[in-house]
Amino acid sequence: MEVNTASSNFYRLRCSIPGHEMDVRGLAAAVFPEGAFVSVSRDRTGRIWVPNSSSDNGFTEMQCMSGHSNFVSCVCIIAPSEMYPRGLIATGGNDNNICIFTLDQPQPLYTLKGHKNTVCTLSSGKFGTLLSGSWDTTAKVWLSEKCMMTLQDHSAAVWAVAMLPEQGLMLSGSADKSIKLWKAGRCEKTFTGHEDCVRGLVVISSTEFFSCSNDTSIRRWLVTGECTQVYHGHTNYIYSIAVFPNSQDFVSTGEDRTVRIWRGGECTQTIRLPAQSVWCCCILPNGDIAVGASDGIIRVFTEAEDRVASAQDLQAFENELSNATIDPKTGDLGDIKVEDLPGPEHLNEPGNRDGQTRLIKDGQKVEAYQWSVTDSRWVKIGDVVGGSNQQTSKSVVYEGKEYDYVFTIDVNEGGPSMKLPYNVSEDPWLTAHNFLQKNDLSPMFLDQVANFIIENTKGHVLGPAQPAAGGDPFTGGARYIPGSADGRSNFGGDPFTGSGRYIPGSGRDAVAPEGVADPFTGAGAYSSAALRSKTTNIYFPKTDAVTFEQANISQIVGKLRELNAGAPQEDKLSEDFLESLERLLASVCGPNECPPTIQQINLLWKASHWPEDIVFPVLDILRLAVRHPQVNESLCGEAEGVQLCNHLLSLMRPEGRAANQMLALRILCNCFSSSHGQALLMAQREAVLSRAADLASVCNKNIHIALATLVLNYAGCLHNQPDLEAKAQCLSVASRALETVQDKEAVFRLMVALGTTVASDQTAQDLARSLGVNAQISRYSSVSNPSKLGECCQLVLKELQ
Repeated sequence: MEVNTASSNFYRLRCSIPGHEMDVRGLAAAVFPEGAFVSVSRDRTGRIWVPNSSSDNGFTEMQCMSGHSNFVSCVCIIAPSEMYPRGLIATGGNDNNICIFTLDQPQPLYTLKGHKNTVCTLSSGKFGTLLSGSWDTTAKVWLSEKCMMTLQDHSAAVWAVAMLPEQGLMLSGSADKSIKLWKAGRCEKTFTGHEDCVRGLVVISSTEFFSCSNDTSIRRWLVTGECTQVYHGHTNYIYSIAVFPNSQDFVSTGEDRTVRIWRGGECTQTIRLPAQSVWCCCILPNGDIAVGASDGIIRVFTEAEDRVASAQDLQAFENELSNATIDPKTGDLGDIKVEDLPGPEHLNEPGNRDGQTRLIKDGQKVEAYQWSVTDSRWVKIGDVVGGSNQQTSKSVVYEGKEYDYVFTIDVNEGGPSMKLPYNVSEDPWLTAHNFLQKNDLSPMFLDQVANFIIENTKGHVLGPAQPAAGGDPFTGGARYIPGSADGRSNFGGDPFTGSGRYIPGSGRDAVAPEGVADPFTGAGAYSSAALRSKTTNIYFPKTDAVTFEQANISQIVGKLRELNAGAPQEDKLSEDFLESLERLLASVCGPNECPPTIQQINLLWKASHWPEDIVFPVLDILRLAVRHPQVNESLCGEAEGVQLCNHLLSLMRPEGRAANQMLALRILCNCFSSSHGQALLMAQREAVLSRAADLASVCNKNIHIALATLVLNYAGCLHNQPDLEAKAQCLSVASRALETVQDKEAVFRLMVALGTTVASDQTAQDLARSLGVNAQISRYSSVSNPSKLGECCQLVLKELQ
């Protein structure tokens, strides 16, 4: 639908929708019906609103959705698909869950569980992917009712997420003041500049995005990391931001009671609401703006003259605004000294910009006015009560009742803001109990809240008193953050990642189909013509382990003895020790007439802890030995296996020696040759793949080939398994490796790993598409040297069509 061109260029009220019983926390424009939108609220419901056909330009509730056991805090629309041509609705709540709804059912289609705290932000991408952010410091990627990956790098609540048009790129904003860019599950870049919690993110294009923050600023960023502009105008926390279709102009809302429209980089209009917290906004297809606030009312504003509310409704809105009371403690109006304020005559002078505020003294009252360019007059926006350093007998109105105090308390990492009303005649302990119960907060904070009330109401001064030591009961500052006392910085971070790339290896494979060479070893006369004449796909799924078999025993033994001769006395191995290792090597590489003994295996394990600068020939023996069933069982058993993994992971440190890194990767690949090794590595998958991923940046062909083989072996074990999170890690690792790996054998093995992961698995295929794998690998489809790479690539692309 085109935006109505008959407009005044200023937004005015279209309608007020009083459907919710508590704060409206999220809004999203729906795909269907035309002009509809969805709202969610602290009243634990979501509602779908459709435009009235009547002339009042209002909206009617089409559906009320329930499924959360606590406040609903965010909403987004999942794009239409073949199965759901009208799209789906996703809502996140304080019950830690995400509910997925169709447009015609009041109960969830299904519920996504996995976050450990409030889900406070949602964003949808292509192919049905969903990105969520939570107070548990993580973001999660979901697809088809499963969590595909968890993004862990923030040290505080994740308040905002967004997906970029370029497939696979994601953004997260946090109470740790940073924004992070993610690719295939790995943090690619961290944006710093905001001085407080990042509350909102919105994408402008594939290269730019906006952010808004509790620091009262909006920033425009390039995905390359540069902040290109900072916008100032709000006087308190900014909660949400939405971009117009021209990708330049935008709308923002915040704790200063305002909706602000920005054009050409300037705030051109400020709309004040009779509610303290303006939580959310969304832009409808016709250019109208829907806004949700703490008074539970949704208001829609329009530029189109034919949709503006009636004169009666506009006057009612103005009256509602003028009857509001403004608490100067919010800082929205600056410091107020009543004796210095002018009288009503000050309103005879016109304002110089829309939204400009002016305070006047009318007797003992302080009134706030805002300049309306549209009407060329000052509009009263409320009575100011309880200015700083002054006493007043006027009460504060909250939810239609008068109180001596209304304290603002922020919960968990900078929000959401909650109001604690109190009269001096009340019992502070009972008030504290009711506040905690109403807001579903832990009763463990009862003493703190009650003592806060007692401390900050000493003297019984009517009107909000300034707290003595900074305001908040638990931080001493301006924020109440339950549960933040555990002091865990970087809580939830992955101990191994920090990057995330993978790389391939070389080794012997199972026998290929008759007439065609083995694609991994090149054994036999490989013929691409022979391959094309076959109707079967010989490349994937590849379910048997690819291992590293080649060995020159005399060279390994010779190097071992040479290094031992030059080793420090305390590290020298005895002749008996060396002969024992030689016998073990001979038994695992030759005919199995004399299997390795437990004593030999124990000596090998001991020798593998030689100093890192000389241990590599021992590691090469371990690589060959672990293929033997007896050694595999002994070293990869439950207790011993964890020790083996940890030792190999320590050798794979990014700062370690390249020879040790390569051999550790090859040992892991060869562990897959037996069931005990497979079980061990599947149990340790996340740590192993995460640590291995760090080695993609090492410029070493042999490391890359070993890395790719490790990913391939994992993919083979996961084929026909329902473990989608594990498959997501394989896809992520392969995708990341393809960005840096150049060796064609390594790329080929990654290609086979991708094909094995997505073969016969629609969900894995959807995830691969959302990660942008198609675009990433398409450049290899025409490779003819080696031809197996181009042919395998074409087969993977066919799977992803």
